[in-house]
This record gives sequence, structure tokens and C-alpha cells, in this order.
Amino acid sequence: MAEAVLDEQTRIADELREMREILSVAQVVVSSLDLDEVLHVILCGAMAIMETPAGSIALYDESVSSVHLRVHAGLSDEFATKNRWLVKEGGLTHHILEQGGLFVVEDTDKAEFFKNPIAIGEGIRSLIAVPLKIQDKIVGILYVDDFKPRRFQEHRLRALNILASFASMSINNAQLYAETQKLACTDGLTGIYNHRQFKQMLFEELSRAKRYNKKMAVIMLDIDNFKLFNDSYGHPAGDKVLAALGCLLKKTLRDSDFAFRYGGEEFMAILPETGITSAVAAANRIAAAIRENSHHFLAEITPDQKITVSIGVVVYPRDGADEVSLLHVVDDMLYKAKASGKDRVCFRKKLSDAE
Repeated sequence: MAEAVLDEQTRIADELREMREILSVAQVVVSSLDLDEVLHVILCGAMAIMETPAGSIALYDESVSSVHLRVHAGLSDEFATKNRWLVKEGGLTHHILEQGGLFVVEDTDKAEFFKNPIAIGEGIRSLIAVPLKIQDKIVGILYVDDFKPRRFQEHRLRALNILASFASMSINNAQLYAETQKLACTDGLTGIYNHRQFKQMLFEELSRAKRYNKKMAVIMLDIDNFKLFNDSYGHPAGDKVLAALGCLLKKTLRDSDFAFRYGGEEFMAILPETGITSAVAAANRIAAAIRENSHHFLAEITPDQKITVSIGVVVYPRDGADEVSLLHVVDDMLYKAKASGKDRVCFRKKLSDAE
């Protein structure tokens, strides 16, 4: 009798602890729209409720039917390298999403369907996968893992279900907010950053370069004879050129660089920690990529036409100590490229140029 009372008291204490964990998670996620923070708090809360040493959250992309591992804890770096996978019909992830509720595996060695070599290599022996849904929309999957077989208690599973319900709403809200923020700083036609974002990021990157005594390059480019092109083929054709150029600019630059549509047919790029030699090389790669690929996006408009750009390049602190001076010089260099015959890269030559 005494043992039964003690078990009941332990269960009640566990449920109170779980509710407190849910409330503490709720307080954070309802007050934050930062997606990474929301995901981290949800994962930590889920692992605490289930008392598991590992877990992860993968976000679902309906457009390509894939999931992307966004946060994880207690798992190896090797496990995290496989961070994106397709949801294939008949596969485990597809089954988890189709089932819609808690997917519990108490011993992976006894589960015939559990054949994931990465998870097996990680030593995962039990897990719970929770589809994160808001109405009919799937936002992701929450996983909690253990490295030993486990029998999960019903009251813990109920608590995890409650956590998953408002986790789905919180993730969806954070994603919507992130999309709104992206739209506010992105050019709708080209898909790259807009003029407003350029001003903000130029200030931020220049401040960082000054603080850490680093170089920083700015590239300005303008499509040659674009007004004549628009007059000859129409603005819809011109829009196709602008969109294609934005895409090429992103592909040609490094992942650490930033591309912007400055206005009209003018584009900008910020290259952190880049000196004049590397910046000019990058500008020449951009010019060559546009020159060599323009026939692809002009094929339906005018097969005989070629798009070229004129480019100006400046580097902090070589060419200026602030935004105003750098923009003044890069504009002068662009004008010089235009005046020198177009389809070329110009920068201020100095005797001290050496990298």
C-alpha cells in the first residue's frame, strides 16, 4: 500500500515537473520570433520532459518534399552532416508524417523498419518522433533519442504531445516572421538584397572591418546599354535580364559575400575581408560569367544579343574610410569603366598595391 502511494506521489511530482517545463518553454517561445531560439528552447524542453540525452528538430519543406535538420543536441558532428533528406514514399520519414501522431520506438534493434545506417552508427536504441503540424500544414519533426532501449511513460508522452502542439504554432509564427523580414530586405524581381539592405549591411560590414582591422571590398556594376535594350525588346525582356543577372551574381560570389540590386540596372556586392587583388579577380569573374551566360537567358528574346556589364571596385581602407567616400570612389570607377568602352573592370591603381 505504502509503495503504491509512493509511486502515485512520484508520478504526480513528475507530471508537475513536466507542466512546469512546458510553461517555461511556452514563456520563451511566445515572446520570441527568432526561429533558432524557438527551436533550441523547444528541443531542450522536449529532452527534459522525456529525460533523453539527445534530440533534434528537422524542418519540412513542402515545395521539394524534404526535411532539413536545423537544431540538434547530444549527437555527433558526423550524424549532423547528413542534414537534409528527401521524404520518399514508403520511407520512415514519410511514415512518421503520415501517421501524424507520436511515433515511438522503444528498441530499434527489434524494429525491422529501422535501417538508417547513420542512426544505427550513432548508437540510437530508442526514439520518439513527433510530427509538428498546424492544422494540415507540416512544419517539421521533433525527435528525442536515447542510446539504450526505453519504455516511455504515458504521462511523459502526453506532456510531449502538449509541447508539440504549441511548438508547431511557435515555429510557424517564427517562420512567417522570418519570411516577412526577408521580403522587407529583398528585391522582388531579382531575389537578392535591396537598396535599403545594402545601406544597412555596408554600415555593419564597414564597422566590423574597422573593429577587427580587416579589409572590405565593394563592387558596383551596371548593365551596358540597358536603356537601348529595354527600348528595343520591351521592359518584360529587361526584367528577365535583371532577374538572371541577380541569379548569376549570387552563384559567382562566395557564400560569405553579399549581393544587392542597388536600383534600376545597377547592382552592388560587399566582399568582407577582401583586398584589391581578390576583389578585382572577383569582379572579372562576374563580368565573364555574365558575358558567357547571357545567351542562355536571351535565347527567347534575341539570340544575337549579348549582355555585358561595366564594373567599379573599391576596398576599405585603401580607397576610403567611410561609406560616403567609398561610394563616391566606386561610382567614379564605374563611370570610368563606362567611359573607357564598357564591358570592363576599373579600380584606382596605386603603387602600394600588393597582396
